Amino acid sequence: MTQPTEQTGPIWLTQKAFDELTAELEDMKGPRRQSIVSRISAARDEGDLSENGGYHAAREEQGKLEGQIRQLEHVLLHADTTVPDDDGRVAAGKVVTYKFEGDADDEAETILLGARENENYVGELTVYSPQAPLGAALVGAEAGSVVEFTGPNGRTNKVEVVSAVPYRD
Repeated sequence: MTQPTEQTGPIWLTQKAFDELTAELEDMKGPRRQSIVSRISAARDEGDLSENGGYHAAREEQGKLEGQIRQLEHVLLHADTTVPDDDGRVAAGKVVTYKFEGDADDEAETILLGARENENYVGELTVYSPQAPLGAALVGAEAGSVVEFTGPNGRTNKVEVVSAVPYRD
């Protein structure tokens, strides 16, 4: 599982990502959790816990699983799977094609603007967060608009929006 998006507002997910993550959460809270509890119980039955590596390993695994469950519950609680309007404006849930200023049309790049939890469910599309520098600069822009953002290297970049269309599963 990927780490959750760090944001407090809606987390845009494709319907497929939402469904798969929901199934993953059910597995975590059911069979996976029960398997760990059974291993902890069996290790306790062996006696001296201070020297029982199996017990300590299972407890550590349990802690990690519970953290993953909390993260996934947060993502699903704040998930938004609404397909955005086809209004040409960049927003979460849109497939955005853009090019860097000065690049030829055939050098345009296409991304999905949404939560990184979508990465395993959108084929070859790269997923950018609306909170990332490029994503934040693109939000609200429309085809033909040129926006600026500061990259991780501190350099200011200009990109032109070529198109923004709703993502369809």
